[in-house]
Amino acid sequence: MRSPKLAVLVLPGGTDFSYKPFSRTQPSAMRMYPFSLSIQARFGTAVRVHQATYRVYGWNGGQASPMPYARSALDQLKQRYLDTPIALVGHSMGGRIVAQLGADEQVSDILALAPWWQFADWRQIHDGARVLAIHGENDTLTRPRRTEKGIEELRARGLDADFISVPDGGHAMLDHVGLWHGRALDFVGDALGR
Repeated sequence: MRSPKLAVLVLPGGTDFSYKPFSRTQPSAMRMYPFSLSIQARFGTAVRVHQATYRVYGWNGGQASPMPYARSALDQLKQRYLDTPIALVGHSMGGRIVAQLGADEQVSDILALAPWWQFADWRQIHDGARVLAIHGENDTLTRPRRTEKGIEELRARGLDADFISVPDGGHAMLDHVGLWHGRALDFVGDALGR
């Protein structure tokens, strides 16, 4: 099988504190399947898409419970597709995860969808990454202004970083579906064209 031009790791959201087992059928995981499927369908063999799973549903403070599973998923992609750029797509808690995984030099592109950025998570992203954050103006679970601040800081550091505000958009991305998904597909297309 021919190597892809880009590997894509999709990281679903979760919650602040919970030891409930993560399930592939919980809403946060299911919310990301349309992204995974549309990226694979649009770009075919040029990409390989993998959607991560975690052991539990919560971040759980300093335990950062999903991080070992997310890092393992990234490491597996790196081993499978040596020297292939990796794009990360994460929603909510998954947006926090992609910022932290963004320290890895093989990560070329980061798409953060309504990210739950805490404690300047974005500062971990390496200087060579391209970053796009999309956030709904009416999100009450995560903070669009903090996301915009993070992008401004990344841009000031010299990164190719952009912020898109979704007018009247909420956290679940169930509004303006064409915008959320269209921008995600454009983002992956731009990553392939670099």
